Amino acid sequence: MANLKEIRNRITSISSTMQITSAMKMVSAAKLKKAQDAITAMRPYAEKLTELLQNLSATLDGDVGGEFTTQREVKKVLLVAITSNRGLCGAFNTNVIKETKSRAEYYSGKQVAIFAIGKKGNDILSKTVPVVDNQSAIFDHLTFDNVAVIAETLTQKFLSGEYDKIELVYNQFKNAATQIVQVEQFLPLAPIKTDKAVATGDYIFEPSKEEIVLTLIPKALKTQLYKGIRDSFASEHGARMTAMHKATDNATDLRDQLKLTYNKARQAAITNEILEIVGGAEALNG
Repeated sequence: MANLKEIRNRITSISSTMQITSAMKMVSAAKLKKAQDAITAMRPYAEKLTELLQNLSATLDGDVGGEFTTQREVKKVLLVAITSNRGLCGAFNTNVIKETKSRAEYYSGKQVAIFAIGKKGNDILSKTVPVVDNQSAIFDHLTFDNVAVIAETLTQKFLSGEYDKIELVYNQFKNAATQIVQVEQFLPLAPIKTDKAVATGDYIFEPSKEEIVLTLIPKALKTQLYKGIRDSFASEHGARMTAMHKATDNATDLRDQLKLTYNKARQAAITNEILEIVGGAEALNG
């Protein structure tokens, strides 16, 4: 059994760790509220934009997507891995990295590259798969305009023929304790399919419906990427808050166990001292 001083040092160390994890939990909880409000407010817009694009495209004949829907033979694939810049958030980054590696293996035999958004993904994936770019700084100023620049870069890589297919891999925010890894095709645009009846009213379109669709597509791509990063950002804080909550609970249990061990050891030491005193007194009397 460890001596009393070692146990006291461990209790002090664990108490300090508890203060850190508890503080990180509160910070993540505050940031989560803001990030959750942002993604919740954005989803209706993204869904309505997709619905509008579907309704317009469903009333048009032929391929109205132009270069954005061109289905080429897949030889070069770009995987956009959205992770975080910091750790201590449970399996948040691990799940995305694992899914990205799985997608890279799925495209075995083709040229696969990584476009990293987040330092953690860049650090790990660069060891096994070529990373063409790392946009970790986006989280310092996460705005639609900044994300739009990245979306335009990705779009240009596809339109120029540098890559034949681009996919997004990220954590979708469900709640603070649950994040779902998503793989979405970014480009080329998948054929628009909907089971809903298309509402065809007597509308006059200015400019033409074709021009409106071609204008909406770049906007929809920027929105899709922004939504993915926003989802990931909210998921990160939810995962970190949950991880720090569990860490605090575990530290509390360990501290209580050590306190019990300390009290037992202290009681045993006091008992031994009393026995020694009694034994010495009896020896003198004898």
